Amino acid sequence: MLRIHPRASSRMLVAMTTDGDVLLRLAGEIDDLGARLARVGTELRTVRSEAEPKPEEAPEQAPQEQPAAQQTEPPAARQAEQPQEPHQAPPQQPQPAPQPQVPPQQQPRYFTHPQQAQYQQAQYQQAQYAQWQQQYRQQYQQQPYRQHYQPAPKVTLAEKLSKEGAGSRLLAWVGGAVTLLGVVLFLVLAIQRGWFGPLPRVIGGAVLGAALVGIGLRLHRNPAGRTGAFALAATGIGALYLDAIAATTMYEYLPAYAGLALGLLIAVGGLLLAVRWKSSLLAAAVVLGCVVCAPIITQGFTPELVAFLLVVQLASTPVQLRQSWPSVAVAAGIPPLVASVFSTAFTGFGGSPANTAAALAAGGAGLVLALIVTLKRSGDAAALALLAVAPAPSLLAALFLPKTPAVLVTASVALVLLGVWAAGQWLDGWTGDLAGAAGLLAALQTTMTLFDGSARSAILIGEGVLLALVALWTKKHVALAGGVVFAVIGGLIALAFDVPPTLFFLIRNRPDADLAAALLVAVAILAVAITLPWVAHRLGMFKAPSENVVPWLFAGVVALYGAGAMVLCGALLAVPGRSGFLLGHVVITVSWTVAALVLLIRGISVVGLRVIGLVLVGAAVLKLVLFDLSALDGLARVAAFLLAGLVLLGAGTRYAKLVASR
Repeated sequence: MLRIHPRASSRMLVAMTTDGDVLLRLAGEIDDLGARLARVGTELRTVRSEAEPKPEEAPEQAPQEQPAAQQTEPPAARQAEQPQEPHQAPPQQPQPAPQPQVPPQQQPRYFTHPQQAQYQQAQYQQAQYAQWQQQYRQQYQQQPYRQHYQPAPKVTLAEKLSKEGAGSRLLAWVGGAVTLLGVVLFLVLAIQRGWFGPLPRVIGGAVLGAALVGIGLRLHRNPAGRTGAFALAATGIGALYLDAIAATTMYEYLPAYAGLALGLLIAVGGLLLAVRWKSSLLAAAVVLGCVVCAPIITQGFTPELVAFLLVVQLASTPVQLRQSWPSVAVAAGIPPLVASVFSTAFTGFGGSPANTAAALAAGGAGLVLALIVTLKRSGDAAALALLAVAPAPSLLAALFLPKTPAVLVTASVALVLLGVWAAGQWLDGWTGDLAGAAGLLAALQTTMTLFDGSARSAILIGEGVLLALVALWTKKHVALAGGVVFAVIGGLIALAFDVPPTLFFLIRNRPDADLAAALLVAVAILAVAITLPWVAHRLGMFKAPSENVVPWLFAGVVALYGAGAMVLCGALLAVPGRSGFLLGHVVITVSWTVAALVLLIRGISVVGLRVIGLVLVGAAVLKLVLFDLSALDGLARVAAFLLAGLVLLGAGTRYAKLVASR
């Protein structure tokens, strides 16, 4: 039989304290089990000793309860102290040879008597263990408990459909959707064939919707009929909302503000009923029922449709703040944006004030709702998605507008979003970064719309430099990424129109204004080629040139291109024609060698500068051999080779002295 001593079990449990109260309860149960096993073992030995046969010559038994000191004495000593009985055999009988007495092995005893010292010691240890257990529990409860998130197991569609009652729920919701669609088709058919009249149609739709809601309320009292209650209530609320849209847009019984107010009341009532019944499915069904069938009533995607969908979104705001129902946020937030996009596409070029206002309202409502939800629930995926796509309708509508209104729309969107980005210190998670990215996109569209020609590329590259400095100041990588995007787009436009590669190979007569603009673009290219890698290195995104050569080499090539274009455009402005072209190339070659000398001198203690200087020396030599030798002629060729050679010779001599003096 396995024996577990209380002291040993307590020592084992002292080390196992990693799981808190569970291990503590387990320790107590094991201690109780050990004590019970000890008592059972003692009782079994007592019963066995009483059941054994007693010989006639056996001596008197010792009393059952002996002091602890006597229990520990060896058996031989106890036998010697016992008196001889008078009926024992006479001593004259022959005795067998004395056998060596081997004392039996002493079995471990379990002390259960309250007066025994071992029992008192065990009780004292148990009391100490209980006190330690209580102290540990208090300390453990005071520490913050971090519950690790365990994702719920995914339930497949087949498992959902196989559950009991799934078929009835599916039939109820499908029936509600078909009923709502039937109401819409009936209204359309009644209009086409002239049945009844406008007023009876509106009254009939209202009566039907109210009846369905009433039946749903009655069925909800019985738990067995709640599935049908949800479907009927959603269908009735959708019918009432569509009836309000028809009364406003089709029959014009209600002015626009009254129809919107009535639609708001109906949507709020339906969503409050969903909150009362604690059903996210009912809330989503109410929103979708009002959204899906509305374009049929308004006969297409119009600004009026966008307004009614915004009413549904406004009505769902309190529900989204009170309940964490992402399905409701998506069902209410995305449809106004989609409807606004389609409305803009159907309106066409030139736009309209109503469509532009609807697009701005849809984007503004989506932005405000997303910010409110993210302030309450940081990292809400539905709110972040709504924030990312909220500016889309306004920016798309601006593409169809004339230049001035388009700039006003995109600039307003950019200012609002960049303001949200600037207030990112009060926002959590990705909210500020998403707003900043959307604001930079709006600013890019504003620049592309407002400027054209050489000014467009220069402004874009200049904005790239400005964003790089903002990233250095604010430590935000989104600003640096935006600066790279602006610089790349502006650089591609400059390569195509302002400073093309043919500038270095072909002699063309260009107006002074174009040359001045190209000079400005070249200066911007040189500035952005220096600023972007430097800021990226300061922010820890780029390693030193000695550790990561590729990005620095690319930035160096861009800087050389910008510097060469700047020198060549300046030379053409100073000396027009072929003479200016040759002079510019001579200055480019000499300037490269001078820059290489400066970098080598400064790079004696800096490995990166030394590497860049050596690369620049190689580039200057290649230009001399591959381009200047064939493209230049006469005095220009001689000047390029003499000046570059003298500079390189002086650089080598000076550099050797500096290296030797270290």
